[in-house]
Amino acid sequence: MNGASARDGAAAVRVSTRRAVGMALLAFVFLFGLLGPMLVAADPARQNLSRILAPIGSDFLLGSDHLGRSMLARLAHATRLSAGLALLTVISAAVPGTALGLVAAWRGGWTERVLVALADGVLALPGLLLVLLLAALAPGDLWPLYLGLSLVLWVEYFRVVRATATTLLASPQVEAARLLGFGPLHVVRRHVLPEIAPLIGTLMAFGAGAAVMAIGALSFVGIGLRPPVAEWGIMLTELLPYHAEAPGLLLLPAGMIFVTILGLQLVGGRDPR
Repeated sequence: MNGASARDGAAAVRVSTRRAVGMALLAFVFLFGLLGPMLVAADPARQNLSRILAPIGSDFLLGSDHLGRSMLARLAHATRLSAGLALLTVISAAVPGTALGLVAAWRGGWTERVLVALADGVLALPGLLLVLLLAALAPGDLWPLYLGLSLVLWVEYFRVVRATATTLLASPQVEAARLLGFGPLHVVRRHVLPEIAPLIGTLMAFGAGAAVMAIGALSFVGIGLRPPVAEWGIMLTELLPYHAEAPGLLLLPAGMIFVTILGLQLVGGRDPR
């Protein structure tokens, strides 16, 4: 018995440490994206052709790119754009997905069937294809990426919340609350949301990671945002031809993507117990 308790305690410490590390990484990314553009005086689009590919630690703290633009300024603005867009996308997917999942579980019947058919219809269309179709309407704009990723991600919240809420709404405590005359808002607030909140948090963490990867990948291949916008994927595309001359510069946006994804994975990981 004591051995099992010790193992559970050690597992809890590992989970807590992992999430603390993840929160620290995400706090760094958040603060850098929020405060960096305000603290860095350099214009991310300003070119200085006499200082092309300046090394890290020279006149530019993090060097300069192939057009002599400050890497620190571009990285700060890119962090705000990429991380901010990913966060906005996840929130825009989580709120309607969770709400529709609760409505489907509570109402059942034709309402549930219609919503399930809508979710299945979205799943039938590959997510990347949906984003590409929207991107074709306004090449280089933000809204096709935002709208396309939100339309793809909401289905996951809907399916998970609907399945979990259906089980919870059939539980004895919910039946008792209904018999006592409590309405849907009370039941959802007291008996459903506390149970599904950890699931939603995990989905949001992994969804934000997927959004960061999708935004960077689409921009990297020239489908999403386009130069001279400062964005992690665009920076990788621009610096890739100069990987031999300035490998450290190429690692900067790649490192920010890595740190962001790692932090989200550590925070969103489920408790193994």
